[in-house]
Amino acid sequence: MGRVLVRNRRAARALVAATAALALTAGCTGDGSSPAAGPGEQGSAEQSPGSPESTETPPSPSERLGLETGWGPTRAELDRAARQVRRLRLPELAGQLIVARYDGTRAPSGQVRSLHLGGVVVFSDNVAGPEALAASLRRLQRDADRGWPLMTAVDQEGGIVERVGGATTSYPAFMAAGAAADRDLTKRAYRALGAELRGLGLNVDLAPVADVTAGPSDPVIGSRSPGSTPAVVAAQSIAAARGLRAAGVVPVVKHFPGHGSLTTDSHVGLPVQRRGVAELARTDLAPFEAAVEAGLPAIMVGHIAVQAVDPGVPATLSRPVVHGLLRERLEFEGLVVSDALEMAAVRGRPQPAVRFLAAGGDVVLMPADPAAARASIVRAVREGRLSRRRLEQSATRMVALLEHHADDGRGAAPGSAAGAARRLAAGAVTVVAGPCSGRIARGPVVPLGEAGAVASFRAAARRAGLALGTVRYVKPPRPERTGNKRKDRRRLAAWRRAEPRQVVDGTPVHLVGPGGSAPGSGIVVATDRPWVLGTSTAPVRIATYGSDPASMSALVAVLAGRERARGRLPVTVSGVERRGC
Repeated sequence: MGRVLVRNRRAARALVAATAALALTAGCTGDGSSPAAGPGEQGSAEQSPGSPESTETPPSPSERLGLETGWGPTRAELDRAARQVRRLRLPELAGQLIVARYDGTRAPSGQVRSLHLGGVVVFSDNVAGPEALAASLRRLQRDADRGWPLMTAVDQEGGIVERVGGATTSYPAFMAAGAAADRDLTKRAYRALGAELRGLGLNVDLAPVADVTAGPSDPVIGSRSPGSTPAVVAAQSIAAARGLRAAGVVPVVKHFPGHGSLTTDSHVGLPVQRRGVAELARTDLAPFEAAVEAGLPAIMVGHIAVQAVDPGVPATLSRPVVHGLLRERLEFEGLVVSDALEMAAVRGRPQPAVRFLAAGGDVVLMPADPAAARASIVRAVREGRLSRRRLEQSATRMVALLEHHADDGRGAAPGSAAGAARRLAAGAVTVVAGPCSGRIARGPVVPLGEAGAVASFRAAARRAGLALGTVRYVKPPRPERTGNKRKDRRRLAAWRRAEPRQVVDGTPVHLVGPGGSAPGSGIVVATDRPWVLGTSTAPVRIATYGSDPASMSALVAVLAGRERARGRLPVTVSGVERRGC
C-alpha cells in the first residue's frame, strides 16, 4: 500500500506542475498576476477567432510555491497563509521562521515583536505555575497581534523529558506505550496530555520520539523510545501523534533520520550514522516513512551525520539528507523543524540557520542568538544565497499548520489526564521475574532509591493500604575504655568515622532510575531503562518505565496483587528469561 500511495503522490505533483506550466505559458507571471491588458482588450478572457477554448485554472498562491496538501492544512488554508506571508517585509519573514528560547516567567513580548519571531519554546525556568504560564502565553499571543498564532512549543514527552513538569500531569516514559502495546490506549493518553498543554496555551509538542533504540549502547534516547523494533516504534509514535492532534496540539515526530542506534549524544558531540541507506530504510527510517504515510504534519531533523549520504555534515545542515532523504525519498510535504541549533553538534558551524533553510527545512529552532540568526537569513537572501521564495514556502507551511489547529481540541474534562496516565502506566508494568498473579510483596515493604521515586511510592502505598516498613541506621556500640589512652582515642575516632549500617525492617523495593545499578536481592524495579534488570539476580524484577505517581500507583497495585502486570518488554534485555507475564 505504501508504494501505491507514493506513486499517487508523485502523480498528483506531476499534475499540479503540468497545470502550473500550462497556466504560465498561457500568460500568468511568476507572482500569479497576469500581464497588463492591451488597448481595447479591457482584460477580456475572450479567445481569438479559431483558437481553442482555454480551460486551465491558474495555480493558486500556495501552488505557485510548490506546496502540497495531505499533511494537515487544506489548500484554502495554505493559500490564505501564502497571501499573509507574501505581505511580510524580508526581516519579518526571516524572523517568522525562528522559534526561540526566552528568559524568565514573564511573556517575552518585546523580544517577539522586535525580531518578529515565529514563536517560543517553553522550559521549566519559564514556569511559575500553571495559571501564571497560561496567563503569560495568552498575553504573548495578544501582544504579537499578527493575524495568525504564534508557535508556543514545549518538549513534553513523559518520563525524564517533561519541560513543564508541575504544570501538567506527569506521564511515564514513552517506552511505557511500547510495553502496553495498545494503540488506542496510547492515543487516549496523549490526547489527554495534549488537552492539558492546550489549556496552558501551548500549541506544539516536540514529541513523540520515533527513534528505534538500539539498547544499552544508546546513551540519549533509551526509554524515550517506545521500543527496539521499527513496527512497534511506528505504531506507537503515530498513535501518540494522533492523540496530540486530536487535542489541537501539533506533534513533531523526531529525530529524523533516527538517533536511537547511535552512541554519541548530539547535545555534546556529533553522532555519526554509519549504516547504509538500504539498512537505514529497514530500521531507523521506517517509523518516519510510516509517519509520512499516516499524514502526520511535522518532523524534527536531528544533528546526525549520515556517512552514506553526506559525510561529516549534521543532517540539519545537509540538503542531501533533508531534501534528498526526507523530502524526495520519503516524499514528506509537511513542516520540517530543526533540532535545537544551540546544541554542541552544530555549535561553531557557520550560519546554521541559513544552511538549514537551504537544505529544505522550515522552522529554525532555538538558535544560540536569535537576532544574529535572523540577520544571517536576511543577508543570505540579499546576497542571493537563499531565495525569498524559499522563505515563503517555510513560513506558509508554518502559518497554515498553526491556523489549521487553531480551533481544534479545546481542552478536556478536569482530571482526565491523571486518569489517562494511570491507565497507560497500569498497562505497561512488566514483571520479568517473580509471580505473575497474586500478592507479590508479603508483609511491609520499604522503598529505596532516589528521593522523588521513594516519595511517590510511599504515597501510593499509603493510598492503597500497603504496609510500609522502616529503615534504621545503626552503629556498633561505642567502644569501652581499656585504660590505654592512646589506644582508646584511636578506637573512638574509628568508631566515629564508621558509616551506620542500614537495617531494613520489611521487604526492600529497590527503585532503580537512570544510571542506577540493581542489587541481587529483594524486589528490583527499573523505573526508567529496563536493561538494568538483566544485571540482577533478584527473585522479583519489574519494569515500570517511570517513577511518576501513576507508575508508582500501578506498581503498588501489582505488588499488592490487586492488578495483574499486563506489560511486555518492548526491547531485548539480556539476562532475563521472559519478556513479561
